[in-house]
Amino acid sequence: MAQAKIMENTSKLASYDAYFEMVQRRKKLPRNLQETLTDAFANIPVSSFPQVPGGKVIEIDAETSIGDAVKILSESNILSVPVKNPAAQNSLDWRERYLGVLDYSAIVLWVLEGAETAAAAISASSAAAAGVGAGTVGALGALALGATGPAAVAGLTVAAVGAAVAGGVAADRGAGKDAPTAADKLGEDFYKVILQEEPFKSTKVSSIIKSYRWAPFVPVAMDSSMLSVLLLLSKYRLRNVPVIERGSPYLKNFITQSAVVRGLVGCKGRDWFDCISAHPLSELGLPYMSADEVISVRDDELILEAFKKMRDNNIGGLPVVEGPKKKIVGNVSIRDIRFLLLKPELFSNFRQLTVAGFMNTVASATHDATKAATPITCKLGSNLCTVIDTLASKLVHRIYVTAEDDDEVVGVITLRDVISCFIYEPPNFFDNHFGFSAQEMLGN
Repeated sequence: MAQAKIMENTSKLASYDAYFEMVQRRKKLPRNLQETLTDAFANIPVSSFPQVPGGKVIEIDAETSIGDAVKILSESNILSVPVKNPAAQNSLDWRERYLGVLDYSAIVLWVLEGAETAAAAISASSAAAAGVGAGTVGALGALALGATGPAAVAGLTVAAVGAAVAGGVAADRGAGKDAPTAADKLGEDFYKVILQEEPFKSTKVSSIIKSYRWAPFVPVAMDSSMLSVLLLLSKYRLRNVPVIERGSPYLKNFITQSAVVRGLVGCKGRDWFDCISAHPLSELGLPYMSADEVISVRDDELILEAFKKMRDNNIGGLPVVEGPKKKIVGNVSIRDIRFLLLKPELFSNFRQLTVAGFMNTVASATHDATKAATPITCKLGSNLCTVIDTLASKLVHRIYVTAEDDDEVVGVITLRDVISCFIYEPPNFFDNHFGFSAQEMLGN
C-alpha cells in the first residue's frame, strides 16, 4: 500500500514536470528575458504581496458541517478556505494544525456523487425504501448523473441521500425563488437549504476534504520569495498558497492565482511587463494547449455530460461548441450546477436537458443572455495585456482563444498559463526551497 502511494505521488510530480517542460518548449520569450524575470521574482519577498481583504485569513474547523462551510464561503465571497485540525489547536507545528484547503468545487463534486447514489436508488425502484415518494425528486436528485448502481459516498447510504431528496428539498422550500442572485453569491439560498437538510447538516468537512479535489496545505514563509509562490501556483497546480510567519503556525496571508494575475495588472507601465504583454499571444507561444487538447462539450449534448467531463478531467469549465468546426457558442462551469440546485424548472426534465437548453433557461432566468453562458474569448492576435485585463476584470479562471477568421476554439488560456508565462524553474530550486515534505504533500 505504501509503495503504491509513493508511485502515485511520483506520478503526480512527474505530471507537473511534464506540463512545465511543455510550457518551456512552447514559450517564445528570449531566454535571457526569462532569466531576468525569474531572478527578479526570486528577490521579491512574499511579505511584499498585498494582504487579503480585511487583513485576516478566514479559516474553518474540520468539524464544521458542509452547510456551515458553504455559508462561510458565501458570506465571505471566497472560493476556498484553509481547514484546521481541531485535535491540534494548541500545536505550534503547521503540519499538525492544518489538514488542507477546502475548495467550493470539492463541495459541488461531493453533491454530484451523492446525487449519483440517490439516482441509483430511484432508478433501481428502491425509492420507497429510501424514503422518496413519487414525484418528489428534488434538487439533489436533479443532479443525478445516471449511476448504474448504488455507491457508498463519504459514508452516506442510499437511504440517507434518499431522505435528503424526499420532499423536493429546494423546490418545496422555495430556495429557487432568487436563483440568479444566489448563484452569483455562491448560493445564499443553497446554504439555507443544506443547513436544514440531511446529509448536509450533519456531514463534516473532515469527511470530504481528502477525497474530493483535495488541495494540499503547502505554505511559504513571509521571507520566502515570490518565485516560490508563482511556481506553486503554476507548475504545481495549486490554486492558493498559504503564508505563515517562520516558526509560527498561524496564517499571515493567503495568495491565490487570481490575486497574482490582478497584481500583474498593477505592473502596467513597468518596462519588463509592457515589453512582454504588448506581444500578440502567438508570438509568446500562447495558448500552450493546442486545439486538439481542448476539452469541449457540444450544445446538443446533455448538460449532465458536461458536468461529467469537468469532474472526470478535473477542470472547472468547458467551452460549448456547435458544428464540425467547433464554433464556440457558450460556456458552462462547475459553479453553474448551483442553477440546477436553485431553479426547479431546470430539473423538471434534467435527464433530457441539453447544454443549449440549460444555457437558454439560465439566460431566461437571469433576464440577461450574457450573464451566465456567454464565453469569454480572445483572438490569437490579441496581446497578453488584453488577456490579463480580461481575466482580472471578469474574475474568471480561463479565456478561450478563437481563430482569427471565425469562432472556432483553438485553445484556452488559464490563470496558471499566464503565471507560467513569466517564469521558469531554476535547476534544483524545488529541492533547495521546498524539500521532501513538500514533495510528499504535493503528491497527495
